[in-house]
Amino acid sequence: MPERAHDNAPWPDPLGEAAYHGLAGEWLCLISPHTEADPAALLWHFLPAVGNMIGRGPHFRAEGDRHYPVLYTVIVGQTSKGRKGTAEGRVKQLLNLVDPDWAKNRIKSGLSTGEGLVYEVRDAIGGKKPVPSVSDKRLLVSEPEFARVFSACERPGSTLSPTIRQAWDCPELLSPMTKTSRCQATRPHISITGHITRDELMRKLSETEEFNGFANRILWGCVRRSQCLPEGGLDVDLTDVASRISVAVNAAKGVGEMKRSNAARVLWNDVYPGLSEGKPGLLGAVTARAEAQVMRIACIYALLDEEAEIKKVHLSAALAVWGYNVASCQWIFGDALGDPIADEILRELKSNPAGLTRTEIRDHFGRNKRADQIGRALNVLAEYGLARYFKQPTEGRPAELWKCTG
Repeated sequence: MPERAHDNAPWPDPLGEAAYHGLAGEWLCLISPHTEADPAALLWHFLPAVGNMIGRGPHFRAEGDRHYPVLYTVIVGQTSKGRKGTAEGRVKQLLNLVDPDWAKNRIKSGLSTGEGLVYEVRDAIGGKKPVPSVSDKRLLVSEPEFARVFSACERPGSTLSPTIRQAWDCPELLSPMTKTSRCQATRPHISITGHITRDELMRKLSETEEFNGFANRILWGCVRRSQCLPEGGLDVDLTDVASRISVAVNAAKGVGEMKRSNAARVLWNDVYPGLSEGKPGLLGAVTARAEAQVMRIACIYALLDEEAEIKKVHLSAALAVWGYNVASCQWIFGDALGDPIADEILRELKSNPAGLTRTEIRDHFGRNKRADQIGRALNVLAEYGLARYFKQPTEGRPAELWKCTG
């Protein structure tokens, strides 16, 4: 039986073959036989790292927005035994060969405040005690305990969530919206990777009000141990592939605006309606930036091929990565709505096929939820077609009976 988090959401199929294109795929094929890390976990660390090393030069235009090779990725295991840290270690081995100075100085961890994040890529700060600017605006934030990031976002007065979201948008100027902060950063290039278990993620989801706008900037990847190697994996000679990645990264720094080839444009026209069509519930919320995410990934694949033009093969690779993200989101979030009260009511309705009256729903919460909160949650269920109500005759005024539609 496939591993399931929800009745309708099996564990994602393996990464599509198209995702193994070029130097990314060559490295994956080289390292995968010798590690317990999931190939998806390896790729989820590799792509943001490469995009960050390249920096803020190559970009793709979508309407008035410029999209640089900035990615946020979080790998999600069902338990702590998903070999998430193993994947990060294998990627760092490669990065130390590709660009040792960047790997030593531009990978940080410990996200706690928006001001702290901006400080790592800051412009000069004047005053009685001036602080020099950071000359290298590239920053890869690595968070092995991503649940802590959610906790930090929830602190009263925290600017972390809006700052992270703003950084993904690649603004010309990044500055926390506080009266006291004098810190700002011009043309920052910030990427993020993280690890979390599904239980932690779902718990934080119910606690974080701004989760949706935060989560759809992240590529989520379900991972688990790929194989059992009691003696550990063998060391692999990465010198050649690292050298060629280094050449590609350096060449990419001279690239400006990127455009799709004719063949890629045809494929894009085919897939665009599906990518841009919204989906209901939390799944729709966390996959809402499909078009931008796919093009950012495609740019990285193209740049690894030392191409300034996005070809069909690069777009196909990006679509394979995106497909794994969507399948992961289906496994992680299932039919959750992102509204804890609505989700709880839906679970109760599924357990009571005969339905529940509004009074019974209120009593389920121990009368600890206000009538307007329950009403809003029921409207959400009705809007998504997950539940509907009927008038149930009584000796007095008809009761409002709610039932699942599924």
